[in-house]
Amino acid sequence: MEYLQNTPVASLIFIFTIITSIYAFNDNVLYGKFMLHPYSVYRKNKVYTLITSGLIHANWMHLIFNMFTFFFFAFRLEATIGHWQFATIYLLGMILSDLPTVVKHKNDFWYNSLGASGAISAVLFSYILFYPFSTLMIFPLPIPIWACVFGVLYLIYCAYMSRNSRDNINHDAHFYGAITGVIITIILEPRIIPHFLGQLMAAIG
Repeated sequence: MEYLQNTPVASLIFIFTIITSIYAFNDNVLYGKFMLHPYSVYRKNKVYTLITSGLIHANWMHLIFNMFTFFFFAFRLEATIGHWQFATIYLLGMILSDLPTVVKHKNDFWYNSLGASGAISAVLFSYILFYPFSTLMIFPLPIPIWACVFGVLYLIYCAYMSRNSRDNINHDAHFYGAITGVIITIILEPRIIPHFLGQLMAAIG
């Protein structure tokens, strides 16, 4: 209840994404309707899938990884930056992170993708601008790591999966989501740049 009162946008996104993803695990029709299909989007059909594709996931591991990341960063970010600001970062991260994929695969009829990775990447890198040296525990690492280090590891994981995976997950969206998160945060909070640099210089000593 406390989460719903203090961070209503992140709470609703978290709950709704889990529900729709689990439901889609058992409904192939919903997968077909919600999945991003660049061929159709480029031709101005199924444009809504730029959003709905972020509400479903390929499997339990995909869902758990994304929601794990969301849980650790989204709620504090909303409390820091504000409700509508957080909603803007998440929604634009979801849409803009997929646009390069639409252009890249506009003529590939058989290409589809899904997952909230682009939006969550935007949230993650927005959070890092505010709290680059906050610490968290990441299994299986035995020691806490900084958020900025997690961000680097996150992008390495995305780059590896983009080159080696053969699933329907749009791993390229992680990179563009990260860029979107940084840019939109700077637009909404221009003072974040000296704040981040100050944190960095303080850590360096």
